[in-house]
Amino acid sequence: MKRIALATLAVAVSLIATAASAMTVQEFLNTASHIPQNPTALLRSDTRRLMNEFRDGMRTVRAEQTAARAAGRRPATCMPDKVSFSPNDILGRFNAIPAARRSQITVTQALREWMAERYPCPA
Repeated sequence: MKRIALATLAVAVSLIATAASAMTVQEFLNTASHIPQNPTALLRSDTRRLMNEFRDGMRTVRAEQTAARAAGRRPATCMPDKVSFSPNDILGRFNAIPAARRSQITVTQALREWMAERYPCPA
């Protein structure tokens, strides 16, 4: 019971943190388009901001998965312990979202949908 409460608390905290930033996919792509594709990109604050946004979104999705399992529910995603993405994977996926929807969907929601598609749970 204590584990379920902790998992629920973790999800709540991550949802609050995500709601505070709530960067849309369009904002993410706009910012990314101004970052040079070279090693100096890692020195830019915009790059770190996008990396943090992506990381926080993934943490939220992972926390939701953990909380669902702890509560005995089937999670929306079944990601393995380690997943990795290249910048091209991320930009490709976000650019594949229809343009009209990009300004209405957060990075976290886009990641939820992507992970549910990429790592579906068996029925």
